[in-house]
Amino acid sequence: MSALFENLSIWHFVGAGAAFALDVATSVHAVLNKRDARATILWVSFIWLSPVFGSVAYLILGVNRIRRQAATKRGELDRYVAPPTGSFCPVDRVADHLGTQSAHLEPLVHLVGRLAGRPLLAGNQLTALVNGDEAFPAMIEAIDGARQSVSLASYIFDRDPSGRAFAAALERAVKRGVEVRVLVDDAGARYSFPSILTELRRRHVPVARFMPRFVLLRLAALNLRSHRKILVVDGRLGFTGGMNIRHGNCLRQQPPHPVQDTHFRVEGPVVAHLQEAFVDDWAWCTRERLRGPAWFPPLEAVGDALSRGITDGPDEDLDRILLTLNGAFSAARRSIRIATPYFLPDATMVSALNTAALRGVEVDILLPAASNLPFVQWASRAHWWQVLLWGCRIRLTSPPFDHSKLVVVDDAWSFIGSSNLDPRSLRLNFEFNLEVHSREFAGRVGALLDAKAAEAREVTLAEVNGRGLPLRLRDGIARLATPFL
Repeated sequence: MSALFENLSIWHFVGAGAAFALDVATSVHAVLNKRDARATILWVSFIWLSPVFGSVAYLILGVNRIRRQAATKRGELDRYVAPPTGSFCPVDRVADHLGTQSAHLEPLVHLVGRLAGRPLLAGNQLTALVNGDEAFPAMIEAIDGARQSVSLASYIFDRDPSGRAFAAALERAVKRGVEVRVLVDDAGARYSFPSILTELRRRHVPVARFMPRFVLLRLAALNLRSHRKILVVDGRLGFTGGMNIRHGNCLRQQPPHPVQDTHFRVEGPVVAHLQEAFVDDWAWCTRERLRGPAWFPPLEAVGDALSRGITDGPDEDLDRILLTLNGAFSAARRSIRIATPYFLPDATMVSALNTAALRGVEVDILLPAASNLPFVQWASRAHWWQVLLWGCRIRLTSPPFDHSKLVVVDDAWSFIGSSNLDPRSLRLNFEFNLEVHSREFAGRVGALLDAKAAEAREVTLAEVNGRGLPLRLRDGIARLATPFL
């Protein structure tokens, strides 16, 4: 033993002490700052089972630096609020718009108002656009009709036939003298090579990347992405939903990797909320402030839907969409209908859905039978028993993969936008959704859900519990990584 210590220099002890101190420091940080107990246990275990390496991995992947980055980068860039309109709808007037059948949703209006920090606006019209076959021509037609401004934000913007069609339309708008701004997430821009950014710059379209990173630092921002999908033309016509700009969304053209999805055309005062979200992100990325009537013109009522925009992200907007959803599930009296591509609910959402089902609310969840991310689907399956046990229903839709994100409560309240029901969307990414109070609109979204459910296959608790041990073990192991997915 003495010979062993004689062969060790003082630097060996210094190195061991430094490694131990690093592991202690990162473990303490995880215990104090991680919100999810499972994530905390996983990280602390990894740190001590993989000394130094685990700590380094935690410092790169586990620390949420986005709050500090947001404060530093925004600086004096306060959140912009569009000029007020006369379309503001007070909480006590919601029943006047929707009738007594929806009076029980007034507390939800109050809750979302406090969360979102934006007023509920009357006089909106929303139109569902199914797949890229309907959405892309409508969006390109709107760009071609632009006279003053075009703002476009997308998570994925591929350099494929559909992406190039958008690029050409944006170039035409620039040549007409239209003010054009395009914001693409840095990670989403890399789904195709070469990137669409090169194509846009070649066409002289002003474009910026959301949170660009050097090669070695990209893992640190793997989840902190802008998942928002927003197009606003002349400040008057908007498009939002869950659809990326990818040729796979154009099912009629039989692409090699087809994806079903739903997008929405938006008109009325709530378009200003889409524009507010875009101009704040643009200012964050470029320091350019977009103001004035070209971007924020006066908006008049064009329909009868009440609507409000909700921004969500891992900065000061954290948990807005999660709390909105849980509030809506708690307010439901008759039905909750959900379509989502990724279903990885946390304990609070599971509790809200189960409590609703136990109160007699019909809870129906539509999920893709085949996911584009097998590991995520394995983890999702490990969650299903938790909601099936208390009376929620899960149905699986047939291929192609359905990327739609739709929620309807009591055939009166709808929730549409970019957010999935998974930790990445609800905690780690920047999202944008719209709440819509309108029985007419809820009926149209409900019809889409009906069409999906008609050809879907219901999953039973017996089926989930009856899977073989290897499958249940695989899914259970995948579920352990839920906080990271």
